[in-house]
Amino acid sequence: MKLRALLDTTYFLPAIGIGIKNLPTDIPIRLMKKGYQISISSITIFELSAKGAKYVASGRIPSEKVMRGIRALVYNENIDIVESHDSSILHTAFKIRKSLCDFIDCLILSSAINHCDLLLTEDADLHNIRAGKEYHEITTAKNPDFKIFSAKDLI
Repeated sequence: MKLRALLDTTYFLPAIGIGIKNLPTDIPIRLMKKGYQISISSITIFELSAKGAKYVASGRIPSEKVMRGIRALVYNENIDIVESHDSSILHTAFKIRKSLCDFIDCLILSSAINHCDLLLTEDADLHNIRAGKEYHEITTAKNPDFKIFSAKDLI
C-alpha cells in the first residue's frame, strides 16, 4: 500500500511558475516515483490562485501560466484533492486553531491528519505544533501513525 502524503502549498508553487529558493521544483514528481500517493488540500488550490494573482498583477508571470498550472494539478489523475469543507476536516481544524493562528494551515494539517499518512511542509509553525498537547490528542484519536516531514526528510 502506498503512503499517502499531503503536500503543503509551497511544493506546488512551481506548477504556476513561482520558484522556491533552496527547494527542487519537482518534489511531487520525485515522491510519486518513490511510490507515494500525493494529495493536495482544496484550500491549496485557493492559495495557489491567490499567490498567482499577486504575481500576475505585478507582471511577473502571465495569467495563462497560473491557470494552466492549476488545471494541471486539478485534473491530474495521480493527485488526490482533499476537500477542506468536509465536516471531519473542519471539526479537526477548529481544534487545531487553538494551537495554530493561521486557519489555512489548520485546514491543510487537518486535511492531512484526516486523509493521509503524512504532511510534507517547510512551515516552521506546522513543525512546531508537533510538540503540543492538543496535536498529540488529535493525532492519537484520529491517526496515531501520522507524521509531519520536510522535503529533505523524504527526498
